[in-house]
Amino acid sequence: MTAPVFDEIIHAPNRLQICAMLSAVESAEFSVLRETLAVSDSVLSKHVKVLQTEGYVEVTKTSGKAARSTWIALTAEGRQALAGHLAELHRLSDLANVDGG
Repeated sequence: MTAPVFDEIIHAPNRLQICAMLSAVESAEFSVLRETLAVSDSVLSKHVKVLQTEGYVEVTKTSGKAARSTWIALTAEGRQALAGHLAELHRLSDLANVDGG
């Protein structure tokens, strides 16, 4: 079981969504993340850069005949950090007793 750890890097809403989406796949194309989050290229780039600097994501650029593509993948460290952050959110939710039970 992953230890609950609040991660301020992941906690920002867009970064949390990026990590959650990437956790379900091997990698995702930049444009798919941008469209799913409904943000501009620059906003997504800034969030990806923060995650990349922390070692949570890996960025790969490919070029084909038609166009270049940028792919983002969650690293093992990023997966562990996300799991710890989600565990902490669950722990906090249980403390708050938000379901009234």
